[in-house]
Amino acid sequence: MIRPSAAACAALLLLATRLPAAPVAEALPAIRAVDHEGKGNAAAARAWQVLAAADAEALPEILAGMDGANPLAANWLRAAVDAVVARHGDRLPLAALVGFLGEKDHDPRARRLAFALVKRAAPARAEALLEGMVEDPSVELRRDAVAKVVAAAEAMKAAGKTEEALAAYRRAFDASRNVEQIQSLAATIRGLGGTVDVTRHFGFLRGWQVIGPFDNTGGKGFAAVYPPEQGIDPAATLDGKEGKVSWQPVESADEYGVVNVNLVYPPPAPPAGEAKAADGEPKEGLKGVVAYAVTEFDAAEARPAELRLGCKNAWKIWLNGAPVFEREEYHRGMEIDQYRMPVTLRKGSNTILVKLCQDEQRRPWTTEWEFQLRVCDEVGTAIHPAGAAVPAR
Repeated sequence: MIRPSAAACAALLLLATRLPAAPVAEALPAIRAVDHEGKGNAAAARAWQVLAAADAEALPEILAGMDGANPLAANWLRAAVDAVVARHGDRLPLAALVGFLGEKDHDPRARRLAFALVKRAAPARAEALLEGMVEDPSVELRRDAVAKVVAAAEAMKAAGKTEEALAAYRRAFDASRNVEQIQSLAATIRGLGGTVDVTRHFGFLRGWQVIGPFDNTGGKGFAAVYPPEQGIDPAATLDGKEGKVSWQPVESADEYGVVNVNLVYPPPAPPAGEAKAADGEPKEGLKGVVAYAVTEFDAAEARPAELRLGCKNAWKIWLNGAPVFEREEYHRGMEIDQYRMPVTLRKGSNTILVKLCQDEQRRPWTTEWEFQLRVCDEVGTAIHPAGAAVPAR
């Protein structure tokens, strides 16, 4: 993201101290209109002077300007908040900031900044506020609140109160939407003899139908329109790269939903005299190929959602036949929630189709051909298929 430089902010702040206060509401539209390639920068600079000269009481209004703002505009507004705070120190409108923080419809970035200001002015008040934020729609605020629960659980554990600690760790696990925090909590709970369902917590989809391989020689497969993109026929037999291919059921055994396509389409057996991999898994997958994976997701209601994908290769995604997103990049590495795609689920069956391309590079790290996908809301809370059973603990 682009923020005004430190030198620019200093110069603007100097000008701001010489300007009379003006209505913040009149300056906000110019800031919110700023965009890429310098669009609106001149007007934003003038408006920024007005905001930077505002009294501390205007901070909630400036923060509210971040609601729906693009990242560039949000950075200008954050710089204005920094300028106001620099002039007022800890003399901030605490009650108004706490009130703003309590209005959960505000932009999560703005609420996280409001919390930081409350913590600056009244650290004890901020800590007390965290008690009620374990279910907060701001992922960052929720992470901090969960960390507070974890700290309490650690104290219980140290005091030998294992059952109480385990209950607190589970509460933290259920509330957390931070990947690293979830993984750490899962390990801790299991270490105390408890059980957690990581797959369900994230909402990873493990059951798929896969078809391939199709041709990706010279990278042509990414743009090529193979039959699965034109319609899904589970009984179809299609022309693949080296013969007829059909759909095969695949159920990932990985609790993070990782589907290893190399296990579906292993390479030819090694020539006589060459050793096989000790663990039985292929180390040299097929290259220059394309596969498709499809699954049906039964939604209890029509609603907004996110498809979150992790993938090491080039890919495309369709929902109910409509393209969602694509990325032609190979061997970038894979992580949970690597790509986030807002979608709208329809009530009932939703078809999710993923195109998975593998290039022709032959270095050791280029043979991996896998993906993981989950369905969740914008906070990261899993959306489960209608009628999915809740596992007992």
